[in-house]
Amino acid sequence: MSVGALYPSDPSSVDGPDTNLHGKNLQNQEYVKYDLSGKDLGDADLQGSFFSVTDARNANFSGANLKNVIAYAVRFDNADLSGADFTGSDLLKSRFDGAVIDGTDFSDAVLDASQQKALCERAAGKTAESLGCGSINNSYVPATGSKNNKLNPEFGS
Repeated sequence: MSVGALYPSDPSSVDGPDTNLHGKNLQNQEYVKYDLSGKDLGDADLQGSFFSVTDARNANFSGANLKNVIAYAVRFDNADLSGADFTGSDLLKSRFDGAVIDGTDFSDAVLDASQQKALCERAAGKTAESLGCGSINNSYVPATGSKNNKLNPEFGS
């Protein structure tokens, strides 16, 4: 299985992806140091994709399939993540400041403890349950909202 990489230094990606990627099949793609800010990725299938040091601020991921993605040090600030599915994803060092998270599923996702706490402060219903918000305290406690939701205490607090 080949994986297409989108690097800012790659001449074929100078103009970047189309602004409207709504509903597209983008499985198993790489976005390394990429600018996805303001892009429409709503209802896109991004399952298995890899994001590293990517700017996704103000992007629309509503209803997107983000299962099993690796999103390391991604800025999801003010992004619309409503109804997105991050099940089984590795989200270490990623930030979600001001992101819309209504109906977002974080089941079995790995998050920094500080980000999980910040998300839990505004999460409700299914989202709060998938984040394991009932088990948040100052020490590492396995999340109760899903079977294997993990915090990384090394990067927490």
